[in-house]
Amino acid sequence: MTGFHQLVGGFRHFRREFFLKEQEFFDRLAHGQNPKTLVVACCDSRTDPAIVLGCKPGDLFVVRSIAAIVPPEDKAGEHDAVVAALEYGVKHLQIENIVIMGHSNCGGIHGLFHPEKLLDSGYVGRWVSLACPALVRINEENPEEPESARERLCEEASVLLSIENLLTYSWIEEAVNDSRLALHALYYDMRAGCLLVWNAQKEDFEPLSH
Repeated sequence: MTGFHQLVGGFRHFRREFFLKEQEFFDRLAHGQNPKTLVVACCDSRTDPAIVLGCKPGDLFVVRSIAAIVPPEDKAGEHDAVVAALEYGVKHLQIENIVIMGHSNCGGIHGLFHPEKLLDSGYVGRWVSLACPALVRINEENPEEPESARERLCEEASVLLSIENLLTYSWIEEAVNDSRLALHALYYDMRAGCLLVWNAQKEDFEPLSH
């Protein structure tokens, strides 16, 4: 879809092929939501988490930010939409899982490597700079790797940094320590059509078996 009129046509298709055929399901959704999982995903138009993860309406509480970045508490703004959504999910929806889902060919991480491309985009530049600790670590640990390889590693490292940042919020840390909440890191390789899951014991992202 490329234009607004296609979106309107898309809604008509949705109403005809889904809403009217599954009215009981959508009627239940109209009375409230009860998702068990909150996903923080990138804003990238190619990586819709509901589609990638095969979910239906009502399954996921979705937060999207450039590069799936979650700011640490000391960097969160007074009016921070990402943190507000996290707080609502944890405190009001009592979600049981938070998933951070990064992806390959991420423009936000590419911008982190090339800040000169963001000189006229102050908000974007300031936002992706939150992932600078990941960039510094990857560059220090892999100085001989080509930039493309370091960008891939930084995409993964940024996901893990967002996991760490989640734990800077006391209400998330407490829920995790009480086993009311679990944190998960995913990486979607869009070229390979592969989803990788962080294995804390092996300290590596591992592809899901097909």
